[in-house]
Amino acid sequence: MGRPKKDAKKNYLFEAILSLQTVDECYNFFEDLCTIKELDEMSKRMWGARMLADNKVYTEITEATGLSTATISRINRCLKYGQDGYSTVLKRLDEKNILPEEEEEA
Repeated sequence: MGRPKKDAKKNYLFEAILSLQTVDECYNFFEDLCTIKELDEMSKRMWGARMLADNKVYTEITEATGLSTATISRINRCLKYGQDGYSTVLKRLDEKNILPEEEEEA
């Protein structure tokens, strides 16, 4: 998979993300940075990665997340052949015993 070209602007963004210390700070930053749709899509992809790592099938992931099978396939390729980004964070979340929570009623 192609890697994005490293540059000063991306470095600055990633340093900003690394400076966040709480989930509330992440909400505030990402709600300012991203549209609601972009943030929702990223969270669905993370949820899909978790489900793939837990050996869930595509149909189950689609039903739970609304992701297309094409997007799930891309996540799966990243898990298997990517830069280990998903694997790294999933492992760290597991080490901290942070599991996905069920949707809360609004």
